[in-house]
Amino acid sequence: MSKIRKAAKEEKKKEIVRVACRLFAQRGYYNTTIPDIAEEMGMSVGNLYNYFKSKEELAKYIMQYSSRLLGEEIRKINEENIPTKEKIYKIVRKFFEIGQQQPELIEYFLRVFLSNREVFEEGCEGFLCVQEVVTELMLFLEEGGRKGDLRQQDFFPAFVTLMGPLGGMVFLQGEKVLPKTPLEYSDELAENIWRALKAD
Repeated sequence: MSKIRKAAKEEKKKEIVRVACRLFAQRGYYNTTIPDIAEEMGMSVGNLYNYFKSKEELAKYIMQYSSRLLGEEIRKINEENIPTKEKIYKIVRKFFEIGQQQPELIEYFLRVFLSNREVFEEGCEGFLCVQEVVTELMLFLEEGGRKGDLRQQDFFPAFVTLMGPLGGMVFLQGEKVLPKTPLEYSDELAENIWRALKAD
């Protein structure tokens, strides 16, 4: 396959991901069919099956795609030679920027991935479908602890302390109860996370 054709296919896959995310989040996983997605895309069902063999495969790919996207951004922040506190501020801001630019990805995570775990049991157990994000956050927390900036603690409480508030803010935005965008709360939220994780 030529580079141009391969790039075009990848771009089409991204478009399918965006549309499928939105439909899954709006209608629910079980109420959305491959023909629904194909119709929204303006393509034939048969053509869509050239990209994804099943709805379940598409659902898992969306999580892997989202994890790669966010994981890559966190990796860039991890590689910067800046203080741990500043990294927290950047991670929080980047999460909300992605949520603002591609809200369907965050909505999908909250309303499909977390609510329909049975769909993701085979091949997405534990952190398998989100391993890029988890790996980069693990590296961030380990380095912060090694430098003495963050408290030494088990990974899971630290992970939830960092990521829980971010998901919570996006959920509140989805429920239309926030007077401002999550991005406008990013510095305040980052400060709260820093205070909760920093070494005494």
